[in-house]
Amino acid sequence: MVLVLVYVDDLLISGNCPQLILQTRSDLQLKFNMKDLDTENDNLLTDASQHQRLIGRLLYLTMTRVDIAFAVQVLSQIMHKPKQSHLEVVLRVVRYIKSTLGLGLLMTSEGSGKLEAFFYSDWEGCLQSRKYVTGYLVKLGSALIS
Repeated sequence: MVLVLVYVDDLLISGNCPQLILQTRSDLQLKFNMKDLDTENDNLLTDASQHQRLIGRLLYLTMTRVDIAFAVQVLSQIMHKPKQSHLEVVLRVVRYIKSTLGLGLLMTSEGSGKLEAFFYSDWEGCLQSRKYVTGYLVKLGSALIS
């Protein structure tokens, strides 16, 4: 038996017969453009210090770049024995940051330092689903922070 689990654009192929898994994978590769993320050949980094320094800098950067907060939080869980694939993902985040320099939060020096929070809720906000709709906004001075 072979199971193919699909989530958005990711596939996980699993089963109890290795030959059938390989056959299913090769059949899918004939029909679709796929990248195989087989982790069997993924080696531990001999020097993890570069990976650790980059994660530390990215954690600091999440103060103004909330768009990378989740990815950096997940990457920061792998600090002691990172593999080559982990470093490649960290470098991919760095490339994303370089390509989106204008997306950070602007913190002005003239701000009042006043923290303001606004909340919106509506029990009948979505007429189709009748679900509860909420939203919030948090500002520090004139800068939007959340």
